Amino acid sequence: MTIQASTVALRTKNPIRDIVDKMKVVPNPEKEFISLALGDPTTFGNFKLHDSCVQAVVHKLQSFKANGYPPSIGTKEARQAIANGHTTTDAPLTADDVILASGCSDALNLCIGVLCNEGDNILLPAPGFSLYETLASSKAIECKFYNLLPEKQWEMDLKHLESLIDSKTKCILINNPSNPCGSVYSKQHLLGLLDIAERHHLPVISDEIYADMVFEGFHFYPLATLTKKVPILTCGGLAKKFLVPGWRVGWVMIHDRENQFEQVRKGLVSLSQLTLGANSLIQSAIPEMLQVDPSFHEQNMKQLETNARTSRELLQGVPGIKPVFPQGAMYLMLEIQLEHFPFKDDLEFVEVLAKEESVLCLPGQCFRCPKPFVRIVFSPPKDKLEIAFGRIRTFCERHFR
Repeated sequence: MTIQASTVALRTKNPIRDIVDKMKVVPNPEKEFISLALGDPTTFGNFKLHDSCVQAVVHKLQSFKANGYPPSIGTKEARQAIANGHTTTDAPLTADDVILASGCSDALNLCIGVLCNEGDNILLPAPGFSLYETLASSKAIECKFYNLLPEKQWEMDLKHLESLIDSKTKCILINNPSNPCGSVYSKQHLLGLLDIAERHHLPVISDEIYADMVFEGFHFYPLATLTKKVPILTCGGLAKKFLVPGWRVGWVMIHDRENQFEQVRKGLVSLSQLTLGANSLIQSAIPEMLQVDPSFHEQNMKQLETNARTSRELLQGVPGIKPVFPQGAMYLMLEIQLEHFPFKDDLEFVEVLAKEESVLCLPGQCFRCPKPFVRIVFSPPKDKLEIAFGRIRTFCERHFR
């Protein structure tokens, strides 16, 4: 007799895994394999955590005071430090407005789980981080995808977004700065989104894991600083800005100026008990880590911006592709003009590129991109990018028609 998996298990699928696991990727053995697919800034070793943060963890480890179970919502000290680091006049925070989670992905899970019931729907960006869909669909929440516009630097199509709202819509999720797009939204654009949310009485989940990771000439606006009316759950964490995605500490910041989230606050506390809290050692070091010298973040962004410029220089003029260059984060999207190539879609483009040139990217299908695109991660060292982009150019020139 076969024992069946649960309904929840069977409906839990990650679109990236569904596509990547079926990809026929056999790299060219005569060329060094270079992956531009994984959004992990630690992969190549060129981004490192500041020593003061390392020492903060070592200090807590050697104190033997951070080995037990913390409160499921996080320690008061860690929550207060996060509140202090993010509070503003326009969006004030206290420790009571912060819930710690096991990474930003768990923070997103808490937010989706507390706002939506089975049969409800949530508005998600397309292209967007595939985990949003995984978290929602596993709970039998319908995912409705609003378009992002590549011709407008991946701004939200606000008309399309509003057209998707119905009586079962429970929230809107946005990601700024964006994975996979590398876009950074203007204040005016975010105000347009908030106007829709306010008129339809919808809360917003704002994924800000790439907060402040913007390039010269652009500015990051925390969504909660732009409204007093719309209740917002902001998700963040240590993963990207502090270069420690494997440490699994994230958080939810509750912005509720009109006290609409009374039940949601209680619900978040209840849901946090499913995992019994974030990593005790790492959260104990948060008060010290958040005091890191600002030059640490500045140097990291300088390196990322240099890599973004390198990407622009080396990808401009490549036949058959149209890059949408980033404004922040660590990603850029390349539109593949399939009419000039012998490939049926972006997935085949990626497979053949890996087979011939040993360069791996992710097809736009992984992110529900409505057009043929590939996503490139530009956090590897400059010399690796130069090799990889040179091969992409050679590949496109060889197959262009």
